[in-house]
This record gives sequence, structure tokens and C-alpha cells, in this order.
Amino acid sequence: MFRITAQLSSQLPHAGARSLRRPLPGDRRRPPALVAVAHGSRDPRALRTVRTLLDRVRALRPEVPVRLGHIELNAPLLPDTLAALRGEAVLVPLLLGRGHHVKHDIPEALAAAAGLRARIAAPLGPHPLLAEALHGRLVEAGWPAAGATDSGHHPGGTAGSGHSIGAGADCGEPAGTRTEMERGAVVLAAAGSRDPDSAVDTAATAELLSARLGGVPVLPAYASAAGPTVPDAVAELRARGHERVAVASYYTAPGRFAVRSAAEAPGIAAAPLGAHPAMARLLLHRYDEALATAPVRTGERRPAAA
Repeated sequence: MFRITAQLSSQLPHAGARSLRRPLPGDRRRPPALVAVAHGSRDPRALRTVRTLLDRVRALRPEVPVRLGHIELNAPLLPDTLAALRGEAVLVPLLLGRGHHVKHDIPEALAAAAGLRARIAAPLGPHPLLAEALHGRLVEAGWPAAGATDSGHHPGGTAGSGHSIGAGADCGEPAGTRTEMERGAVVLAAAGSRDPDSAVDTAATAELLSARLGGVPVLPAYASAAGPTVPDAVAELRARGHERVAVASYYTAPGRFAVRSAAEAPGIAAAPLGAHPAMARLLLHRYDEALATAPVRTGERRPAAA
């Protein structure tokens, strides 16, 4: 897992540069549309948050047409968004790991979009930019800013193992001793999925966040379909000797699971990732990445039901 963390962390300097790339002078071709694919939520704050995030994306790359499509619960639904497009597009899931929506729902929606040529980007996570956004939300909620490092690794330690190794990671007290560092820990609260790849991706993000925090243990927890739950993860970290446990909200926008996870926090409860600037950069990075590496798929009109 440490090798995964190191590889993902090494992407960070390049991701920002690619995401801010502009077309070459004289290139007048219209770039493919970026279709952000959100899950959808009954919480009205979710749609507002996603729209704010997409406004940030447009500000960073004004020449790229940006569209929104939802898998369920909110309009516009993804099939409607795709039906209105012409030419080429890149579908960027506003989803944090691999799972049923990424593997099945999004490809099936594209397959039914007659004549549309499109690529499907990887989900947002895992990636160091997510760790940047998670760290930012923790600091906003009261986590000590001095706990961050830019090294991208923590020599001699494994995140989530219950052993904090590295300098500068504290939880409300001056840094300096191992005992002080071991008192703080973080639960990474995620939605959960029955797909085992989703848990692998969440665990990789926990590693990245631990590295960002200078080696503070980060333990994944889930609101549904997987374990441990947030209360169970908090209890486990306290059993390991961590007196102060914060909850990082690994959700793209406010919603039922995010509210529940925050309510289960024993202390600091960070806001969802939302429209954090790192999220806008990450969307554009996945867009650029897909343009460079993802295969082009062409939608085909399905026969009408008899």
C-alpha cells in the first residue's frame, strides 16, 4: 500500500500543470465537452454544491464546455444530458472510487447515447488532490494546520496502523513528542459499496491523507454496505490510545450519509469535499487524463421496445 501512496503522490506536481493547460495558439477546434456525472441527492444543498464546483471548473478552463448529468434523483439526468450533446465528450464521474455506478451505470448511459463519441474518465479517487481537499476541510473544522506535510510520505510508518511516525503532526497541542502525535487520529467517513474495489480505493485515499497529515493514523469507515461504521472506527482508534479523533467527510457534497457521519463524530467533523479548489483541479486532471489515454466509445441507438 505504501508503494501505491508514493506513486499517487508523485502525480501531484504533474496534475496541476496538465489541468491548467490551454490549447496551442491557432488551434480553433472546439474541445470535447466535460460532462460531470454526479450521483444525485434529495438534499438541496448537494445540487447547489455541484453547480458551484462546476463554476470553478469553468473559471479554470473557460474554453471547455461543461455539462452536468445525474445518475438519479436530480435533473438533468445523465441520459438527457448526453442526448443533447453533439460531437465529442468526456464523462468525468464525480464519484470517489470504483463501484457499480462507474463500472455499469455510466457506460450503459453512454452506450445508449446515439452517435455520441465519448471517453469515460477514471473516478476522482484515489488521488493526492483529494488528500489536499480533505486536509483543507479538516483545517477549516479545527484540525491544526501545522499537521500537514508536503513530503507525500511518512518514513517508517504505515497509515491506519495505529502508529504515527513523522514530525509536525499534532492534534491541538505543540508538536514535538511521539506521545503528542499518537493522541490524534482521523476517521475517513465514506459512503460504502459492496464492490471490493471501492474499499481498495478508499483505503488508498486514507493512506494519502495520512501522509498529508504527517503520519497521523487515518482509518476508513462506511455509512452503508461495508464496515467498520464511523462509531466502530472511532472506538477502535481510541482503543489504540488515540484520545482525539476527527472525522473527515469523504463525500462530494452534502447529503444523508454526510450528515449522519458528522453527527457520529466525537469532536472535529469536517465538511464534505464540495467545491474545494483542489476538486476543480482534479476534475480537469481526470478530463485531460481521459483525453490522453481513454478509448473512444460511440453510443448506439437501442431498438425501441416492441
